[in-house]
Amino acid sequence: MNWILVVTGLIVHLIFFYSIFDIYFTSPLVHGMTPHRNELEAPARRLVLFVADGLRADKVFEVDENNKTQSPFLRNKVTREGCWGVSHTRVPTESRPGHVALVAGFYEDVSAVAKGWKENPVEFDSVFNESHHTWSWGSPDILPMFSKGASGDHVSVRMYPGYSEDFAGADLTKLDTWVFDSVQEFLEKAKENVTLKQLLNEDKIVFFLHLLGLDTSGHVKKPHSREYAENIRVVDRGVKDTARIIEEFFGNDGRTAFVFTSDHGMTDWGSHGSGHPSETLTPLIAWGAGIRGPLPPEDGPSPDNLHKDWKLSDIKRSDVNQADVSPLMSTLIGVPISLQSVGTIPLDWLSSDLEFKAESIFVNALQILEQLEVKMLSVQNKTLQLLYTPFKSLMPSDQMNEVRFIRKRINERQFTEAIEHSKRLIDLALEGLTYYHRYDRLFLGSCITAGFVGWIVYIVILLLHQHTDIVLKYNATSVKRNNKKTTYAFILFGTVVILLLYAKSLQWSYYVYTLLPIVLWHEVCQRCQILQFAYWYILDHQLSRQVLTGAVLWAVGLELIILSFFFRELLSLGLIFMALWPLQKSLQSSNKLFLAGWSLACLFMAVFPLLPVVNRPSNYPLVYTTGCAAIFLTLVILFGSDILTYPKKSVLAKLSKARLLVLGQVVILIVSIAIVSSTVHSLDSKRGLPLLNQCLSWTISGICLVLPLLCSSRMPPRLLSIMLSLFSPYLLLSTSYEVVFYLGLCILMALWISMEYATQSENIKELLVLDFMEVVKLGQTQRKLKISDLRCSYFFIFFLFLAFFGTGNIASINSFDPTSVLCFVTVFNPFVMGGLMLTKILIPFLLVTCTFNAVHLAVNVPTQSLFLLVLLMSDFMAVHFFFLVKDYGSWLDIGSSISHYVIVMSMISFLFILLSISKVLTSCTLRFPPWQGNKCHRQ
Repeated sequence: MNWILVVTGLIVHLIFFYSIFDIYFTSPLVHGMTPHRNELEAPARRLVLFVADGLRADKVFEVDENNKTQSPFLRNKVTREGCWGVSHTRVPTESRPGHVALVAGFYEDVSAVAKGWKENPVEFDSVFNESHHTWSWGSPDILPMFSKGASGDHVSVRMYPGYSEDFAGADLTKLDTWVFDSVQEFLEKAKENVTLKQLLNEDKIVFFLHLLGLDTSGHVKKPHSREYAENIRVVDRGVKDTARIIEEFFGNDGRTAFVFTSDHGMTDWGSHGSGHPSETLTPLIAWGAGIRGPLPPEDGPSPDNLHKDWKLSDIKRSDVNQADVSPLMSTLIGVPISLQSVGTIPLDWLSSDLEFKAESIFVNALQILEQLEVKMLSVQNKTLQLLYTPFKSLMPSDQMNEVRFIRKRINERQFTEAIEHSKRLIDLALEGLTYYHRYDRLFLGSCITAGFVGWIVYIVILLLHQHTDIVLKYNATSVKRNNKKTTYAFILFGTVVILLLYAKSLQWSYYVYTLLPIVLWHEVCQRCQILQFAYWYILDHQLSRQVLTGAVLWAVGLELIILSFFFRELLSLGLIFMALWPLQKSLQSSNKLFLAGWSLACLFMAVFPLLPVVNRPSNYPLVYTTGCAAIFLTLVILFGSDILTYPKKSVLAKLSKARLLVLGQVVILIVSIAIVSSTVHSLDSKRGLPLLNQCLSWTISGICLVLPLLCSSRMPPRLLSIMLSLFSPYLLLSTSYEVVFYLGLCILMALWISMEYATQSENIKELLVLDFMEVVKLGQTQRKLKISDLRCSYFFIFFLFLAFFGTGNIASINSFDPTSVLCFVTVFNPFVMGGLMLTKILIPFLLVTCTFNAVHLAVNVPTQSLFLLVLLMSDFMAVHFFFLVKDYGSWLDIGSSISHYVIVMSMISFLFILLSISKVLTSCTLRFPPWQGNKCHRQ
């Protein structure tokens, strides 16, 4: 294997992967603006913000068949005192970007989630920062983000310890009751503390209560559970008591505004992050100072009929974008709107007169125009003057004229007209911000496309040159590389590009995106003679029809996999077609038992893409039964077959060692089943995760990575050891039928090797003597690629995606059930939990990759030959999804397009890593004692 090519390919694909964040999801933030303030008196002196983390809109507003609700206090505010609507969030629907949108008024780019979870990866303004003082209570995952980003020390936080966020806790509502109790204690203390009481009686103060209990309940018990409903009732009572206590503390002066909302929703299966309506529709309820009361509904079309399902159709529903909540809160207490906010004040929520509304929306327009001006200058400074194209709908002169016109109308008390012009100016300014934000998209997208195509052509040339006989037929020595003029031309072009980028002080990623296609196409042009040889070869051998047919079948097969992202049931159709493979003439003389087993295994696996996806209920008895079935099959193989039998009788000691190793892995599997059973019982009894179980789970997962290296390097026992080693950690991470899928996948992989070998030899028993330590089979040489090898590479790609979708995942970045990690960790830690869930996904991938490593030995083709074919097919799909990525339309479409590209590119990137790991697992052997020498096959 050419490891230089592997490393180069990994780097190239990481660049392609990262590129969508620079092209589609760059940070929208700009700095250097001047704050603007409405000089009229604000309706409220203080604001209380409740954010119920992970609360879905439907769970707050819905009523049962008896017209009873889980949140009677909040519903009373909706129907009698306040204003209500749905706040529409954006992807990624995570806690950090959701709170940033609510408090700062802008939407973070997707990559910000990875840059910093608890603290600010970038500086931004917020309602808290603009307030005179803010007191906040809640999670250590959220509060530091705003306190450490504030100017000065006027943002106070009080947090519970991180270990309190325990998914296995007996009472998941304690996180919320802690917040409510802490607020009450704080106000009681303020009555005795003169200094604190003076601070609290100032204007422009904020109370922020972050309520994490619902998010925890939703992850563990799911949103339709009894526990989630009970947590809603706890929050409702807590909001009621807190609102009463605050009103009483300030003497019921009527100058307190209350806002209740959520940062994001949650899917039925207890996750969030993507753009499903259950995640993007969150409740927004406001009442108190400056908030209008309920109104009858207006005539006209409705965005949906949800309010009818919630029996609120007789009250006006006022929906907002999540970023609109920030300027609403700023307006209520009279502080400047956050400098980076892109929200628009929902004037319909205010009870103020037209003059206050006109001044407020005008200030809103000035604040967004400030951002537009800074953004415009930034783009202008980094673009060549000859190529610069301004936003023609709102030129600088137009901005000045419009501002003067609106100010004149306000002075003339033409408030309605001033409001309409201010709204139009805001819309144009936001369009301008979007225009300049996407200014480089066409250029960067063209560079990445050129790079993708160049890489694919380069892989085709490598395949033709190094893995076929085409070059030898037309040039017996080597391919004549083009003269130095081509190199000089590319060097000159690259130098000009670098100078232009440097002159405009562009960021380093621009250099990478522009120079990568130049380097790739230089390599292609240096070897373009090979493409000419391939054309002659096709004509000389009259292969045009065969090549065209193969290309069409290849494209149709890959499109089937691509469509499975939208219709996962198509994978079942693919498996049915695979079940017909034994009908091929070259396999008619093979062992009928293996042929029948292959067909039955394919049909069995075809069931899984049709089963329920990640919102399936847990089924632990099925997990235990499957583990026992795996133990039974292993014992049958161990004592009832000859795959562990060595051809030489003089090595009985090795035979005994191999069987002892497999028996040891069986014992580990039995312990794993016991751990899952014990953990489930303990969690159901609300006793938490036993420490012994947690330690054993981590220990088993670590040991299982080493055990295959102690086994014989012969193919059958080594693959059996790998399958068993991966089975234990996968079982510890399983909650339902996915463990059955893994067992079926093991059987299918074993049969795949046998079927591939049957196409080369009629004696299937020769497989027993194949050794991973041997580069080729004894007495043979590795052959060149044939057309039939396309099938082998396609099967590998197909099985990789089957390993993903067949286990119940959907084509989304949020399709993973966090309850699967409860044998390892219960205290909330997004990176540890995410790493464990990623491991669960990668285990079937690693099994398929190890099998693919065995297939190359069975069909006597170098690993690199088949791997290049796989890479070619994968990149074809990646280009397809690159052009499907979008940041417009519904948030479900946007989230899905991001998820699809991320999944494909992640799979390709992990493919390089998995290939390396599979090489170690299959070809390296540890010997004890160490001085006997360790062996590792390198190809």
